[in-house]
Amino acid sequence: MNILITGATGFLGGHLVDACLREGHHVRVLVREGSDTARLRSLPGVELAVGDLTDEDSLRAAAADRDTVLHSAARVVDHGSRTQFHEANVAGTRRLMVAARAAGAGRFVFVSSPSALMRIREGDRLDIDETTPYPDRFFNLYCETKARAEQDVLAAHTERFTTLALRPRGIWGPRDHAGFLPRMIGAMHAGRLPDLSGGKRVLVSLCHSDNAVAACLRAATAPAERVGGRAYFVADRERTDLWAFLAEVGRLLGCAPPGPRIPLPVGRALAGAVEALWRLRPGPEDTAPPMSRYMMALLTRSTTYDTGAARRDLGYEAPLGQAQGVLELVRWVQDIGGVDAWTRPAPGSRPAPLRPREPARGHCDQPAPGPAAPVRPGETVLGPAPATEPAGGSASVPPGTAGTAPALSERGGTPR
Repeated sequence: MNILITGATGFLGGHLVDACLREGHHVRVLVREGSDTARLRSLPGVELAVGDLTDEDSLRAAAADRDTVLHSAARVVDHGSRTQFHEANVAGTRRLMVAARAAGAGRFVFVSSPSALMRIREGDRLDIDETTPYPDRFFNLYCETKARAEQDVLAAHTERFTTLALRPRGIWGPRDHAGFLPRMIGAMHAGRLPDLSGGKRVLVSLCHSDNAVAACLRAATAPAERVGGRAYFVADRERTDLWAFLAEVGRLLGCAPPGPRIPLPVGRALAGAVEALWRLRPGPEDTAPPMSRYMMALLTRSTTYDTGAARRDLGYEAPLGQAQGVLELVRWVQDIGGVDAWTRPAPGSRPAPLRPREPARGHCDQPAPGPAAPVRPGETVLGPAPATEPAGGSASVPPGTAGTAPALSERGGTPR
């Protein structure tokens, strides 16, 4: 296949590049000017296309002669303005789909997130599947814009342009210097990670990078009639006791366990206070707070996912077990110089921003900005539909159908 990969200078995208090369695919990567491309340039067979999700001309050039697009680039932090999140996660995804379809690509795989379904207030949710609806109010701007982008991707599916989304949670593995696991282990190593579990088991579905990559490659080749317009949870084989997992990884790397234990109501109140005070401080606007309500929710809510649909439709089976993944991660951390080297950002790894950075604005209650004009009958979010494809508008996926896109209809309207 001729594949275009976005986010290739990042953690998951870099592993996608490696896997596609191993399988003999022709790989082109979209990289922003000023990003660190040294590793990509060292890989035989990788073609670099310099561009940006805000630059339609560069996207058209990047998508030229590609069969498949694997879109893993996103704004994945939990702080920033509505404009930043919408531009990176929603508008950027739309522009890339327009370019891909115009270039004749037949497959568009979007790396989404279970956060697209995350509510502000909810309890534990175990083994949820793709019938779980999108919330009326999203936890934060990241959750909202991933949901909006996912809805656009699913609604863009046609007979000749297969679109689908994958929802891995908590991707972990070697070469990740900025994700949740190095952040947590770095805090443990410094003696600054309290036990926020509240004394209960917090059960979660994590996804090793090898397993996320396997799902992406399956998504690129699965039968279109089976997977088109659908979203899929993907995860490790194991249901993970999060705080026991953190303690074990830390132990293998010589870290003391998290402590002291902080009651859940106190921890949630502290996270809210830290987040509020962080916005008022002087200093760089785009620096993440040490704790946020979103991070607190991820660390204290049990949420696991039923991956049966991915097994059935994609043929997905997590190739790497968690125990083996932990051993390989620990060896990699030791090889690069230990926890300090792991939890420092990789040299040159900070990409150039899509837009000037702004401070976080808190929870979101309003819908994300839509396109400049309503989508008219005969159009999708990708523009005019080809005459040989069904015409229609891009409607939001209604509650109860979060894993499946509705057929494009004659109904117009602005996507939510």
